[in-house]
Amino acid sequence: MFYYVLKYVLLGPLLRLVFRPRIEGLEHVPDEGAAIIAGNHLSFSDHFLMPSILKRRITFLAKAEYFTGPGLKGRLTAAFFRSVGQIPVDRSGRGAGQAAIEEGLKVLRRGELLGIYPEGTRSHDGRLYRGRVGVAVMALRAKAPVVPCAMVGTFEIQPPGRALPRIGRPVTIRFGPPLDFSRFAGMDDQRTVLRAVTDEIMYAIMSLSGQEYVDLYAPDAKAAQAAARQSGDATPADPPTTSGAGGTGTE
Repeated sequence: MFYYVLKYVLLGPLLRLVFRPRIEGLEHVPDEGAAIIAGNHLSFSDHFLMPSILKRRITFLAKAEYFTGPGLKGRLTAAFFRSVGQIPVDRSGRGAGQAAIEEGLKVLRRGELLGIYPEGTRSHDGRLYRGRVGVAVMALRAKAPVVPCAMVGTFEIQPPGRALPRIGRPVTIRFGPPLDFSRFAGMDDQRTVLRAVTDEIMYAIMSLSGQEYVDLYAPDAKAAQAAARQSGDATPADPPTTSGAGGTGTE
């Protein structure tokens, strides 16, 4: 109940008034039935802007840290995410990816919309990074279409580390045609298939967003850039891909 009060009475109208987002391709989001909305993730504002313009309720897999923060800010953040039905996912431990997949499948089996950021975290520099294959596992097991989504301009209004968004900058929320992966039915245990499906999703997101694509996991690229800065290397080479790819993307 509070979800709809927040969306239609409290937060939603305020967000649309302040940011005046331009919406493109909303007709691609199905009016009913299970579907995955897979998007890029540039800003904390993404969590609010995209759900505010959708006609249907959407549930995101949210990192558990949003529910365990200290102090008043932490309690308010946790209360907000719980009130809108977001699912906390513990990203630590070997079984974290599988646990997130199971939670996402529960949402899809109820015939609902599931939101996911395949990169697994916010982009630290505005580029689009390699997707993790959890989105492909859920799409194939639930036999659900994947609607690519691009947030354009949210990095400029609230990049990582900025507490409050900048007002008055343009924001576009762009949806692409649903991706149908029924041709891969029964192949959700094949690593090459999962990688191919994930890469197709990321390519669709890139085409919508216009971002530069980096074929590395975002945490690896960020760590390499930090190490290069410490060593004084102004133009660090991209690191090898070393992170596991079983996660779903939850920040």
